[in-house]
Amino acid sequence: MDKVERLISIIMILLKKEVVSATEFSQLFHVSKRTILRDMETLSLSNIPIYAVNGVKGGYGIMDEYKVDKRLLSSSDLQHILTALGGLEQLLLTEEVEKTIKKIEAMVHPLSLSRSIQLSFYDWEGRSEMLETLKTCQASILKERLVSFEYTDKDGAVTHRRVEPYELHFSESSWYLKGFCLYRQGYRTFKLSRIDQLTMDERAFQPRDDWSEQGREASYLPQLVTIKAWISPRIKDQMIERYGRKSMQDHGSGDLFATMYVPQNRTGFQFLASFGTHLKVVEPQTYVEDFRDYLYQMIESYS
Repeated sequence: MDKVERLISIIMILLKKEVVSATEFSQLFHVSKRTILRDMETLSLSNIPIYAVNGVKGGYGIMDEYKVDKRLLSSSDLQHILTALGGLEQLLLTEEVEKTIKKIEAMVHPLSLSRSIQLSFYDWEGRSEMLETLKTCQASILKERLVSFEYTDKDGAVTHRRVEPYELHFSESSWYLKGFCLYRQGYRTFKLSRIDQLTMDERAFQPRDDWSEQGREASYLPQLVTIKAWISPRIKDQMIERYGRKSMQDHGSGDLFATMYVPQNRTGFQFLASFGTHLKVVEPQTYVEDFRDYLYQMIESYS
């Protein structure tokens, strides 16, 4: 452990404990008491309010005013944070998130660490391949550096893009990068699984003033269409999760009449087709015809 890491660790320990002796610090970091004394002098010169306590139970402490008011976060609050981060850890797969979780766990009483909520996500093979792309995007956003990549759209067309990266977004099972595309001269959203040969440029960029207003509106979501469909009770739970109970009407015949919002394109058709014979779209008629044509095309590919 180098000196900087040791100094940070000393601060973290003093934020959690009242007084720690020089002997405890020297044994913990495997250095001499003289080294610990120099560390305390370094922290004091850096305006960290370290104070010394003399006597048998003496040692070093940090001024209470410098510590976070523990009343701001209750044990319940910390549990909620741990639950959220626990899910993010599985999505991001980064050491930074794991370190944050460990720090928060250190603030919670050991007896209260039983979590009442557990989040689970599919451990898909592609997620590990996506990790390097995520790391590059995240580093470029933090360093305000341009990124360049080859992008394949939904029709298979490939274009070279240079983008000012602003935000990573996770939706359902996919990651997206939001930024200003210099090729298109506008804010765009890129699906990470369609990005190839991603590199972070040496060239930095100045964040645009209108990003907070216009940039965040750059959406990957297509326009949604309201449709009506008969659904089987076997997929009722999935409809409740996505559209809520109020979206369905029970007509007493066993099937349910549902109101849904889906795009009128291949993405929407693929979603509806995933329910098989447990769903039948009845209106609007234009949607029924387009969906039927999509299904015929699927059948033809197997004929």
